[in-house]
Amino acid sequence: MQKLLLLGAEAIAQGAIDGGLSGVYAYPGTPSTEITEYIQADKYAKEKSIHSQWSSNEKTAMEAGLGMSYAGKRAMVCMKHVGLNVAAVAFVNSAITGVNGGLIVTVADDPSMHSSQNEQDSRFYGKFAMIPILEPSNQQEAYEMTRKGFELSEKFQVPVLLRITTRLSHSRAGITRLDIKKQNDNSLPSDPRQFVLLPSIARNRYKGLLNNQINFEIDSEESEFNKYTEGKDKNLGIIACGLALNYLNENYPNNDIPYPVLKIGQYPLPRKMIEKLFSECKEILVLEEGAPIVEEMLKG
Repeated sequence: MQKLLLLGAEAIAQGAIDGGLSGVYAYPGTPSTEITEYIQADKYAKEKSIHSQWSSNEKTAMEAGLGMSYAGKRAMVCMKHVGLNVAAVAFVNSAITGVNGGLIVTVADDPSMHSSQNEQDSRFYGKFAMIPILEPSNQQEAYEMTRKGFELSEKFQVPVLLRITTRLSHSRAGITRLDIKKQNDNSLPSDPRQFVLLPSIARNRYKGLLNNQINFEIDSEESEFNKYTEGKDKNLGIIACGLALNYLNENYPNNDIPYPVLKIGQYPLPRKMIEKLFSECKEILVLEEGAPIVEEMLKG
């Protein structure tokens, strides 16, 4: 397998290309810009006529990606966190219309506001829309999650939110490529009316989304991206979300963490793993980059 040294953003782009991507639609904004730029410059992407267009704003990017998904193709939409505010109507409604071809919405958050006007956490949007969320802890996982995201989207027929942060997007690491998947053939959805959200249709689609919540949770419990690691010292249990796992590992360079650690890379939260951590440990420490979204859910 080929090995590449890539930025986190570039690893996502390569993962999308290798995962059968047919089109990427984006509005530029740090720290997300390099994803689309990488695809635009990629020789294989050009040979396979992968669409890679800048859109006039994030809303039109979201709508274009949804249109490609409607045709049965795998598509990705990219933006920075504040751009999701612009795309919110199309983004939230896409959870109700559902998708046909796999659709990944990649949103790059900017904790500490290196190049942004706020540091809002896009996981809130994913939770609000009630769709699966993926949050990589390193560049290899970013690559693999992008490939997996298309499969997850097509499995449940909903868009998937891929959430990254500046420190992952703009740091480099080696990644190992996997096999290249061919692009989907054109295929219309079995019920084209699902994309017309008249109230009578929307109500039925919304019931389906609600019924799917248990399936999303079961998939999270079984996900390779959520992992429970045992520890000898039960005085403390640690939940590390996404890139925060790296911060934990940096404090234990010999990988000798004495406490049980629950790594979170796929949402909704794996309830059984969390219950196990709570039942075994006296205190819980939650590590997450951005807002205390997991911490607040646990308090509830």
